[in-house]
Amino acid sequence: MKLGLSSYSLSRAIGAGEMNIADVINWIAEQGGQHVEIVPIGFELTGNPELVEHIRKTAEAAGIEVSNYAIGAQFLQPTREDFKRELERVKEQVDIAAALGVKLMRHDVASLPPAEATDERFERDLPALVEACAIISEYAEQYGITTSVENHGYYIQAHKRVQRLVAEVNRPNFRTTLDIGNFMCADENSVEAVRANIGIASMVHIKDFYLRGKDRNPGEGWFRTAAGNYLRGAIAGHGDIDLYEVLRIVKSSGYDGYLSLEFEGMEDCRTGSRIGLANVARIWNEV
Repeated sequence: MKLGLSSYSLSRAIGAGEMNIADVINWIAEQGGQHVEIVPIGFELTGNPELVEHIRKTAEAAGIEVSNYAIGAQFLQPTREDFKRELERVKEQVDIAAALGVKLMRHDVASLPPAEATDERFERDLPALVEACAIISEYAEQYGITTSVENHGYYIQAHKRVQRLVAEVNRPNFRTTLDIGNFMCADENSVEAVRANIGIASMVHIKDFYLRGKDRNPGEGWFRTAAGNYLRGAIAGHGDIDLYEVLRIVKSSGYDGYLSLEFEGMEDCRTGSRIGLANVARIWNEV
C-alpha cells in the first residue's frame, strides 16, 4: 500500500495563490506521503506540456510517485456529434496522463441531479456510457493505462451502478476509483459498499464525512445527499465513517495499490490533510 494525497485536497491553497502544484508535491513528500494524485483544479494541463513535465520532474526529485490523473467528463450529450467531441477531449486527457507517467486515470462519465438519476434513466443511458468507457479504455491501453469510473456525481454513485458499468464495459483496464466517502452521497453505508466493490477497484480514495438526518438541518457548510440527508467534509478519522472497518476490509481484500486522501472539510486544507494522512497511516497499521 502507498499512501498519498490528491492535489484536490489543497485546491483552496492553490486557488488562493498560496501554493502551486510543485509546492503541493513537495509538501506531500514532507508529510511522508508516497504519491500525489493530480487533479487539475487551479492549474491547467491542457496545452501546457511544460507544466506536465514540471510536475513529473518535481515528483521524481521529491522522491514520490505520480499515481493517478483524475478529470471530469460528461458523456450524456444532446447529439452524437457532441458525444464524439467529448470522446476526443477525454482522449487528449489520456495523452496528458501518459505524459505524466501515470498508469491510472479516472474520468467521470455522467452526472445528474438526484431527482433525474432514476433507475429507468440509468437503463436508458447505460449503452452510451458503456460505449464511451470502452472507447477510452481501449485508447488508454496503448499506454498501459487503466481507466476508471468513480462513484461520483449522484448518477453513477451507488455501488451497484458502478458494478454494472464496469461489468458491461468488460475490459481488464477499466475498473473503479473507489471513494469510501462518496457512497454516502447516495445514502449507502460505506462499510457495506466498500466490501461490495473493493474487488473491482484500481484506486482507493479516502474521504470522511459528518452525517446528519434530513430533519436535523445543521446550517451553513453542509450539503444534501440524494435522499435529503446532510453531509459535511471531515478530517479523515474524525467523521462518521467507520474508517477502522473500511480500512480493515481494504487491507484484508489484498488490495496493495494507492490510497489517496481527499480532504474537503472546513478546516485549513493543510491542517486537515496533514492530520488525515497521519490518521490513515496509523489506522492502517492498527487494523
